[in-house]
Amino acid sequence: MRKDIKTSCAKRLSRIEGQVRGLARMVEEDRYCIDVLTQLQAVRAALAGIEAEMLKNHLHHCVEGAIVSGNAAEQRRKARELIELLARASR
Repeated sequence: MRKDIKTSCAKRLSRIEGQVRGLARMVEEDRYCIDVLTQLQAVRAALAGIEAEMLKNHLHHCVEGAIVSGNAAEQRRKARELIELLARASR
């Protein structure tokens, strides 16, 4: 993983960690359901953003590396990994 992407994802995950702790407090404090749900949506959107960044990095680094290498077995393995990942996401 590129260093700048790793740093960015780590910072974003730290923020999300704080959001989740805040959500736990909101539930403990019996906050209004819509407020909790709004924060849940924000966390989900933040995670989706990191997921997209990681996927883009994987495509540009790992998959592209397999293509450039000319190694057909490695290319098939990378394609299979992506297919399995997308299949799990659709369940």
